[in-house]
Amino acid sequence: MDQEKISPKVVFLDRDGVINRDSSNYIKSWSEFEFIPGSLEAIRQLTLNGFVIIIITNQSMINRNMVSKKDLEHIHTMMKTDIRSHGGEIKDIFFCPHIPKDQCDCRKPEPGLIYQAAQKHQVDIKAAVMVGDSTKDIECARNAGCKHTVLVQTGNGAAAEKILKAKKMFPDFVARDLLHATEWILAIHEN
Repeated sequence: MDQEKISPKVVFLDRDGVINRDSSNYIKSWSEFEFIPGSLEAIRQLTLNGFVIIIITNQSMINRNMVSKKDLEHIHTMMKTDIRSHGGEIKDIFFCPHIPKDQCDCRKPEPGLIYQAAQKHQVDIKAAVMVGDSTKDIECARNAGCKHTVLVQTGNGAAAEKILKAKKMFPDFVARDLLHATEWILAIHEN
């Protein structure tokens, strides 16, 4: 089976706290899913500028028996439909269903999901950007070897910024939200 070659411009996005509002109770149904203002426009702009968008997300609520994989797939189908209706496109979604004690290689900050995405879609990780709102997102991107990391201040971003500073691990850019992150990504990719 031949693998599909995709654009060298790839953005990995965390989901909760970046695209949609996060919840300490998890997002267990479509009715609990709420886009963060500007995230639909950000994804549209990335899509229109030739970026391939892949979501990389921890979803331990599956192994916590809070939802089924089918429930999660429904949320993702609805999310992708809304994104598409606003002019954006999500190429693929990779999720880790595990809880921390499972000690898997796909739960962020481990880089397994990025490696899976890179293998499936022939992504050059060294040219990719990762946008997230947590220390796990930035550490995952660094562990995988992504070229750029962007921390958004939505979701857990404010707390993550302090933790990252204490660890002396600095993202390449700190953005107010995904739309601000997109402006930076487009600027650094201008010829």
